[in-house]
Amino acid sequence: MMHMTFYWGKKVTLLFDSWRTDSWTSYGLTLLAVLIASVFYQYLEDRRLRFKALSRSKPSPPSDESLFFLLGYAGGGNRSPARFASAILFGINSAIGYMLMLAVMSYNWGVFIAVVVGLAIGYLFFRTGDEVVIVDNACACA
Repeated sequence: MMHMTFYWGKKVTLLFDSWRTDSWTSYGLTLLAVLIASVFYQYLEDRRLRFKALSRSKPSPPSDESLFFLLGYAGGGNRSPARFASAILFGINSAIGYMLMLAVMSYNWGVFIAVVVGLAIGYLFFRTGDEVVIVDNACACA
């Protein structure tokens, strides 16, 4: 039976029935895997935001209205390869984020701490720079 409150312990079922820990070694390796996944989440988020900023910095559409429609700039180029790649990165990043959320919902304090520490380490290494990336996204999961 799943826990409904936070607990300390080495016995955890994480994400799948087959991912169970019953020794300190397997528990430690699980926490390490969760920590690495959290760091990777921040890395991927940084890459996604940089890619988005880079694709926005491309030259603006032509000012001539006839060229505007001929070159396909209507709607901001929604079918461009860059937009498709950005959507793929967003999907992968969202999936990892939801998997981390489900891992925390195992209600194990060790897993919770591993996720938070991993996110903090990833933010420290990948998301704190001199450049400021402004994102106009209200979605909390992104």
